[in-house]
Amino acid sequence: MDNFIYDYFVRPIWDRSGYNLVNTLAYAIIAIASVYALRLILKGRVKIDETFMRGVLCFVLFGSTIRVVTDAIDNGKFLPITPIHQMVLDSHLWDYGYLTVSPGVYILTAGLLLASLAILYRMKRVEWLAYAGMMLWLPHFLLLVPFMSYAAYALPIIALAIVPAWLAWRHFADKALVLVVAGQALDGAATFFVIDIFSKVSGVAYFEQHVVGGFIGAFFGTFFAFYLLKVGIAFAAAHVLKEEKMDEEDRHFVALVLMIMGFAPGIRDILRMVIAA
Repeated sequence: MDNFIYDYFVRPIWDRSGYNLVNTLAYAIIAIASVYALRLILKGRVKIDETFMRGVLCFVLFGSTIRVVTDAIDNGKFLPITPIHQMVLDSHLWDYGYLTVSPGVYILTAGLLLASLAILYRMKRVEWLAYAGMMLWLPHFLLLVPFMSYAAYALPIIALAIVPAWLAWRHFADKALVLVVAGQALDGAATFFVIDIFSKVSGVAYFEQHVVGGFIGAFFGTFFAFYLLKVGIAFAAAHVLKEEKMDEEDRHFVALVLMIMGFAPGIRDILRMVIAA
């Protein structure tokens, strides 16, 4: 049993090999159970609306960015150019480890989100959630700015995400559903551009860490197919949410989960690319 846990859960973290079928299924089950539990916790206490979704998105920014700080340290891209950068390196808090890579970074981010929600709920200021997320995200983003040598390469990815998002707005006219499409499109576009194009330009080797994405890219010979599939599935999911008769808050919550599944890896991929980590 110990070897099973080490081979399928521990080793992939330390040898940087990404996901396998076993840990993917296990994490998916845990994620589904966690999402259901979170909905039960929030129901009747916090209104799940577009303001709440924006607040959560700020925490997604934080989680993806702190992961890239770890990637930058691990790949030697994070240099002690200021006393603050030196302090980060000396502290070893952002070093590669269980809390700063998947799935730990998701647990850390969710914990900080729930703690912030609890505090703001007691203060009757839940609408300030976005400010709490931004306060966590901005310092980490500023740490990475000096190393963003390839920032211009983010523009094609953003463009590939904006086009489906604009089409979603024209079709659905619903901000929550637009965020679903935008998040999934960003993830697909980032995967395609970083692996198929940026790798050749920069000489830095990237690979798809997720089982399904890797299979699609290998099967079609290009990750542009992954991008198209992500956009298509996002539009289909948005259409179902639009037409399905369900409670408005439940609809927003499902849209929130789909949004996170797109934006979290998409933002991380873009930030890794712009610093070539």
